[in-house]
Amino acid sequence: MNSFFIIAHAPLASALREAALHVFPEASDYIIAFDVMPSDIPENAVILAQLKINQLLKPTNPKKPATVLIFTDIFGATPSNIAAQLADGVHTKLVAGVNVPMLLRAISYRLESLDAVLSRAITGGIQGVMSVAITPQQHQKLHSHDQSQYNHQQ
Repeated sequence: MNSFFIIAHAPLASALREAALHVFPEASDYIIAFDVMPSDIPENAVILAQLKINQLLKPTNPKKPATVLIFTDIFGATPSNIAAQLADGVHTKLVAGVNVPMLLRAISYRLESLDAVLSRAITGGIQGVMSVAITPQQHQKLHSHDQSQYNHQQ
């Protein structure tokens, strides 16, 4: 069973975790966020991040090692560089460019293998980004109770 570690520029990691918990409130035990502050010294942040990710790597089943998918915001930025030091490519894998659809897709398929969850997360992230066509508002007559000249549609 996979767990998730989100490391990003503050306060994005915590905000993404909260967004995920809004949809999956039962996920609090297997999602940890680590916000990298502008004042953080990278070497110290690596140590703190390692301590946090170790919480997720404690095996719940001795016959099956724990696995963690690490999410980071911008490839090459400080959080990404810290995360790269945490990922071993076997029990922990790293994906950059995290967004909410990516995170939700990963959580939805967390029981699959780490490689499958990684693939599904990337697909979810890509499919979650799209151009949305905006149609012109329908012309509506203002009602006497309307307080403004704008028509609000629901």
